Amino acid sequence: MPARFCETSLNARRQSSNPRSQRAYNAGARPQRLLWASTGTKDPKASDILYIKALASPFTVNTMPEETLKVLADHGEIGPVMAADGGDCEKVLAEFAKAGINVDALAAQLQDEGAKSFVKSWNELLAVIASKSAALKQPASTL
Repeated sequence: MPARFCETSLNARRQSSNPRSQRAYNAGARPQRLLWASTGTKDPKASDILYIKALASPFTVNTMPEETLKVLADHGEIGPVMAADGGDCEKVLAEFAKAGINVDALAAQLQDEGAKSFVKSWNELLAVIASKSAALKQPASTL
């Protein structure tokens, strides 16, 4: 997975460094930042900051869960950040393909699952807000 993200980051950086984008930035536009969403580690056998370390990159946004943020603070450092030129991501992606992994299909699946997860969370949040709002509208009980 980090290799696919590496490729995405590299493509975003290439796009943001083209002359058209540079003219827009010079005129006051702000660059679009790549978003790493919900980067907490789900596998208890893996490092608790696995994705934080793998996806550390300048000019990105990381929406890690609070517990992951606390663990990251305990670790103190994340180490080197992702190479600005994408590092060896093309080589890694070629190795994935050689191993029979369809990276595009995997990326589509992960995006679909991630979107469904965000919609579920959003709907849960709206339900909590509606419930609390309804409770506030109830007349106060008298003692």
